[in-house]
Amino acid sequence: MTDHPAFGHVALGYSPLIDRNRAVIAPRLTVFPLRADTPPAAAELLAALEQAFPADGGDVLLNLAHEGLLHDFMLCHPPPHMMVEVPAFMAGLPEHSAGLLELQAAGSTLLLRGRPLGELPRELLGCFKHSIIDFEEDRRLTAAAPEGVTRKISHMQSGVRSVAQLEESFKRGAVAVLGWPMEVPLMGAATKGQAAPALQVVVELINRVDRGEPIERLEAVLTTDPTLAFRLLRYINSPAFGLRVEISSFRHAIMMLGYQKLKRWLALLLATASKDSNLRPVMYAAVRRGLFMEELGRASSSEETRSELFLCGVFSLLDRMMGQPFPDMLKSIPVPEHVKAALVDREGPYQPYLDVLEAVEQESVVDIREAADRLMLSVSEVNRGLLHALAGARQLG
Repeated sequence: MTDHPAFGHVALGYSPLIDRNRAVIAPRLTVFPLRADTPPAAAELLAALEQAFPADGGDVLLNLAHEGLLHDFMLCHPPPHMMVEVPAFMAGLPEHSAGLLELQAAGSTLLLRGRPLGELPRELLGCFKHSIIDFEEDRRLTAAAPEGVTRKISHMQSGVRSVAQLEESFKRGAVAVLGWPMEVPLMGAATKGQAAPALQVVVELINRVDRGEPIERLEAVLTTDPTLAFRLLRYINSPAFGLRVEISSFRHAIMMLGYQKLKRWLALLLATASKDSNLRPVMYAAVRRGLFMEELGRASSSEETRSELFLCGVFSLLDRMMGQPFPDMLKSIPVPEHVKAALVDREGPYQPYLDVLEAVEQESVVDIREAADRLMLSVSEVNRGLLHALAGARQLG
């Protein structure tokens, strides 16, 4: 589903689209042609995207970073679940008016990105479901709207750098935020550095599994929080990981998986155990990161290495989630040495995989290509890993 030849001619950047309930409602892919002078055929790209994102899998937001490719792509009449961003300067050009109206009639979903130089005609404004407005360019955030003046279409906010900014964005009526602030710790000051009870239970389980304690003692810890036990079994039985036998209990999980593989699921549980709503997108990102790093190592690495890459990705945001630096936090959480080297010292054999992941999230085609080259991966292999990770994260919910 992700091996279409068209993905060999583009680089994909990623960011999440998040609603006011802090749920990730769609992925946003920025599509860069690897050669600006010869972009892929728009029809081929559409076919590739329809394979990777079928209509029954939910919406996907597309930012095609090439004017000619975007023009040709829109002529293909993308289906409604593929939301296509149209830069404001293109929307304001008379030569595009007929095409935009035709797309609206065909049921395509268009988003207006940026502020037009001049006011769009009302019939063209109606072609767009939402507008995308950068936080720094949103005049409503610095001055009150004139009395009686309202936005003609709803808007999404991009360029949000802090929790305070995203709160202000939603307060001002944004239907969603593009991207999520993850550069600073996200826990409140009152809880910073203090693990919630659910997190403490999972940390204790990880330590007991690492020591190889008997199943009875592990079960005793897990029974203190039945919700965690339920979530652990849900993860293990998820189609994202393709187990052929349904796991019916914690004891059954240990018997089927063994202690070493069980650590994988406990790591996933640790990264998603918080009840803080502002951490939901970060927990989703941790899951996606783990799956992505595992996929990047699939072609040339051993099963043990892929498992450690998964741990590295899943744990890569724990410092921001728990408000503690990695050197302090990893004193109580046993992790492999290569994982610790990447997270604490930004070095070692797993660091290049983190570089690829971060380049994709920064949506920088230059950085994606350079990071992939350092791992001797093709950009198409990076794209495949990203798409597999997005599909797996969606299955895990």
